[in-house]
Amino acid sequence: MQRIPYIEPLRLMPSIDINVVVGGEAGAGVLVAGTVLAKTCVRSGLYTYVMNEYPSIIRGGHVWCSVRICDRKVYSQKYSIDILIALNEETIERHHDRLNERGVVIVDEETSRLPLNDLRVLKVPLTKITREVGGQQVMRNSVAVGAAAALLNLDIQVLSQVILDTFRKEIAKINVELARKGYEYVKNSGISQTSLIISRSQSSNKTLILTGNDAIALGAIKAGMTFYAAYPMTPASPILHFLATFQKEYDIVVLQPESEIAAINMVIGAAYAGARAMTATSGGGFSLMTEALGQAAMTEVPVVIVVAQRPGPSTGLPTYTAQGDLMFVLHASQGEFPRVVIAPGDVDEAFYLTIEAFNIAEKFQVPVIILTDKHLAESCMTTEEFDESKIKIDRGELIVGEYRGDEPYKRYKITETGVSPRAIPGTRNAIVKANTSEHDEYGFGTTVPSKVKAMVDKRFRKMKYIEEYIYGLEPIKTYGDGDILLITWGSPKGAILEAMRDLNKEGIKTKLAQIVFLEPFPAETLKNILQEASKVILIENNKTAILNMLLNQYLHVDVKEKLLKYDGRPFYPHEISEKVKSVIE
Repeated sequence: MQRIPYIEPLRLMPSIDINVVVGGEAGAGVLVAGTVLAKTCVRSGLYTYVMNEYPSIIRGGHVWCSVRICDRKVYSQKYSIDILIALNEETIERHHDRLNERGVVIVDEETSRLPLNDLRVLKVPLTKITREVGGQQVMRNSVAVGAAAALLNLDIQVLSQVILDTFRKEIAKINVELARKGYEYVKNSGISQTSLIISRSQSSNKTLILTGNDAIALGAIKAGMTFYAAYPMTPASPILHFLATFQKEYDIVVLQPESEIAAINMVIGAAYAGARAMTATSGGGFSLMTEALGQAAMTEVPVVIVVAQRPGPSTGLPTYTAQGDLMFVLHASQGEFPRVVIAPGDVDEAFYLTIEAFNIAEKFQVPVIILTDKHLAESCMTTEEFDESKIKIDRGELIVGEYRGDEPYKRYKITETGVSPRAIPGTRNAIVKANTSEHDEYGFGTTVPSKVKAMVDKRFRKMKYIEEYIYGLEPIKTYGDGDILLITWGSPKGAILEAMRDLNKEGIKTKLAQIVFLEPFPAETLKNILQEASKVILIENNKTAILNMLLNQYLHVDVKEKLLKYDGRPFYPHEISEKVKSVIE
């Protein structure tokens, strides 16, 4: 066996920041291996950020998963690699140049044929051990995870319990044995001195490891959602899978209809009947939903729609990330009507803002769109348990049981706020009409100019009160206190926060303005923030700097310095740091 040169244990260093990358072909259990390792670290009191990349095929192609491990809350993946678990040779070819000076490659001694003289290599008999234990070829990943856990000096008991919690009983038993064999192989080979992190055992820390999709699903459950319909579309499909798993436990109706058109119409019907209802899709599916979006707006039925972006146009890159759908979401469907667009930047915001999305939808009787992307939707992040005291449910002007008004019930009664009393079908003394054509206060269709104008004005009066409401929800979040301002929305937030941390160590102070509510656009708040900055850099995952268009539209501001990325991949912190340095030189 080839020994690894001595690597200084990180216990002598001020903090833990390790990046483990697992790579192989689709179907080799790459994501499972990364997730098991991440959960082991979380149960050991550490924090992780897990990012995966995979092609839109079932088998073959290259898949890899990055597990960043820290002793503090971490917000994004990083570029350099400390441990590369190569389940095939293509993984080495693609990622070896990212290994840092102490980086280690774990390879299968039976299958690796590449010349690896210039790399620090740990050859482990992954296939041989798997065969001896009686496991299937795909289970090599458990041997590799065990080997990595030994390098990281993690507790094998914690790893074993994670595996037992992950797989069915008989399969779990074999995988535990394989992980132990990989762990013992490394420990018994005289290289335990290469341990990269402080020794950790089971921790009592109350932390969670969630994807953005998980957080949205949990937020919807906590908000009291009782109906969910969606047609599968990457990267929004995991929301459907999550809710389907727990629908009986939380008394939710979860349906997969024949199309996205059917899904949103079912959601509109459920909301009309009084249920809190939601759907989720990506750009192509949202294209099919746009007519029904206008239906929800005209009937003033409160619906929540999650749009998880991926690169387009057309099918584009269905399993990669982008932020190219902002203008589409802001202007989708014909005509003019109020809507709210929210863009969470991490799993915490995905959870709490989903609850707020339901509150806003019902309080103001408007469609609310939660705009995410593949990176946020499918990456895992460790966070603390959610704070129940922050959760409030507001169902607005909802009438149940009996209508007791002094006049006949008017579903679209003209009010100062634009919000009308909303009775659900079956309410005594109320006939609840819904009309997708323009209508009067009762819901009867009309073409009378004065009534048409009055109804349009009524709907748009809501925007003033929506703006006042979201002002208390931090429509723009700021971080840092430097005069170099970084502006973004959505998932780039994480990489920016990590870059700011790195820049601060070099004496470069920056400030982040994360725009959370994109409609209504918080122009005045952002104007004040911009006035305090000496330099401004706009950061987005798209080609045309869509946020800059909004800055131009609302504030007549054109940000000259832009960092745009549109190759389907998210930002790495070092890319942002390099951009900031180039601007201030």
